[in-house]
Formats: sequence, structure tokens, C-alpha cells
Amino acid sequence: MSRLKVLVATGSSGGHIFPALSFLHTLRDKYKNVDTLLILPKRAREFNLVPRDCKVSYLSISTIKFKLSLKNLAACFGFLKGSLESLYLLVEFRPDVVVGFGSLSCIPVVLLAWIFRIKTLIHEQNVIPGRANRLLAKFADKIAVSFIQTKNYLNSSQKLVFTGNPIRQELKAAKDLRQEALDFFGFDNNKFTILVMGGSQGSHRINTCFLNAVSMMTDKSGFQIVHLAGQADYGLLDSGYRDSQVAFKLFTFLKEMQYAYSIADLAITRAGATTIAELAFFGTPAIIIPYPFAYRHQLNNAGVLTGHAAAILINEDELEPKVLKEVLVDLMNNPNKIKLMRSNFNRISKTNACDLLINEALSLIAA
Repeated sequence: MSRLKVLVATGSSGGHIFPALSFLHTLRDKYKNVDTLLILPKRAREFNLVPRDCKVSYLSISTIKFKLSLKNLAACFGFLKGSLESLYLLVEFRPDVVVGFGSLSCIPVVLLAWIFRIKTLIHEQNVIPGRANRLLAKFADKIAVSFIQTKNYLNSSQKLVFTGNPIRQELKAAKDLRQEALDFFGFDNNKFTILVMGGSQGSHRINTCFLNAVSMMTDKSGFQIVHLAGQADYGLLDSGYRDSQVAFKLFTFLKEMQYAYSIADLAITRAGATTIAELAFFGTPAIIIPYPFAYRHQLNNAGVLTGHAAAILINEDELEPKVLKEVLVDLMNNPNKIKLMRSNFNRISKTNACDLLINEALSLIAA
């Protein structure tokens, strides 16, 4: 049997890259006669999320905004250059199927694949599809979605399949790692563990509000914190936590997220699609604060958990240290509430997203 060639295109954020990498890793583990190529925008290089064993090419594509400026004009020329680069990569690699995980960088790749009659599958991580996938839905052969609710926002129901959102491989095997995780962080098994994360770059608003909420607490002996701060606020948080004399582990970015999820009693987080999928996989109760500049997307993502009473929603304009402190103290003092929130995750649909996506992609080749 000749070797299959699968090309994957996605954006620069962790929410785009992690599902794409999970898909590629599972595909390569299951099938040895597959060649793969990952296409990313050049900006993705700075985040250093792609492992060395993954064949990757980069496009000269950056965000285009709907306003007149020199930076935006340069971005438009970058898109044209990236389109030519996409054409070259398609002709050179000659894929049997193209799988797009959303963002601007997917547009020229998927559209050119459609022109060349190469089979295409796109995957949407969010409840509400992004602009790129809304456009590409008209041309793709199959549309895979992470949430059943997404069907309400697309007019291509005959192409649509529910797969769920791929989870990173290292997370899948982490459900029984509690003791190993406690050792990794040097934490106490008897303390309430709070995981704080504001997306791949951190969130200044969440960082400072949570630090101030902790500072307001009179008794800090009963809990411990894992905080993914991003780069900008690391020094501020490190100093603040030391002054508060609370048990904490602080990271700009944590590669070993399986350990954080394995011991978290509660997460405080944004509502990116990948984060929602990971919280659901681990059954981790959460306080969710949707990112205001992607509010409609993140509010609907959060609704997947809040609708089943597995998470508590606090809007950005309502987020104050006193409010956050009161919610935290209430949850820490009422373990039955946490237990009920955790049990409510059993009502949320879960799938083996990678296997389903692989089956859909390969079925297109066989068709």
C-alpha cells in the first residue's frame, strides 16, 4: 500500500496547535505508512509548542484587522505571500487529504486544496465557529465539531460530524498520577489545590484579581496554588505570594499540565475551547471568566460547563477581588459543592476525538 500523505494547517495559539498536534501524534502512532506535514503561521515559532519530531512549515501570514493602517496593509501582502507559499507546499507535498483546525492561515491552504480537488476536513474547536471556518465550511468535504451546539451556527449539516476536541496525549494518561503530581509540585495531599490559568499568554486581570483575593483571606493554611502566569506578571505574583505566605508554584508556562489537572480541586480560567475540553476530560470544577475580546465565543464555550452546573461563571466586568474571594471561600468551605460540580461532568458528552477525526479524514481518502 502506498504511503498516505496528510497535511494539517492551523493557527498560532495553543487552542489551535494542541488539537492539531494531538491529531497528528495519534495518526502517526496508529498508522506507520503515513507522512504528515504541519503548516503554521510564522508567529507560532515564538511559542515553541511544536515538538522536534514533527515536520512543519511556516507561512508569512499574520492577523488582518478590518481597519486602514500600514501594519494592516503589510498583513494583507503577507496573506498574499502566504497563499503563494501554501501553493508551493501543496504542489511539493501532494497530500491525499488536508485537515484544517481554523484560523486565517488555514484559508489559503484549504481553498487551494479545494481548487486542486484534494479532500478537505476542517475542525472547529469553539461552540460558535470562527470567521475562517465559517468561510471554509462552504468548501470543505467534512466539518468536524467539538460541541453538538455548533450545528446551530452552520448551514452545512449534511457535512457536519460531532467528534469532540482532541486532548493532548500526555493528558490522556494522567488520570492516575495524583501522587506523582504531588511530588512534582512538592504539595500537601490534604490541602485544597487551586489551578489558575489565563490562556497561553496569561491574563493580567485574572492574575492581579486572584492575588488580591488571596491577600484578603485571613487563613491561607488550607490551600495551595498552581498558577500559570505568563511572562509579564511573573515577578509581581512571585513577590505577592511570598508576602502572603501561601503555598504556591508559579510558572510562566507549564508543559507538564497533566500534573496540574491531576491534583486541581478547582480551576480559575478563561473559556478557550481546549481548556473546556481538558476540564471536561478531568472533571475539574471551575470558575470561568470569559475573555472579553472573544466574549461571544468564550461565553458559549463556558455554557457547556455552566449549563450542567459543573462551573461557575464570573463576567470580566463583575470580576473584583472581593467577589472572587467570596466564591473561593464558599467552595473551599463546602466540599459537597465541589463534589457535586465534579459529578455533574458525567452528564457532559465525551468522545475519543482523535480516533473519530482520523476515521473521518481517512474515509475521505477512501471515498
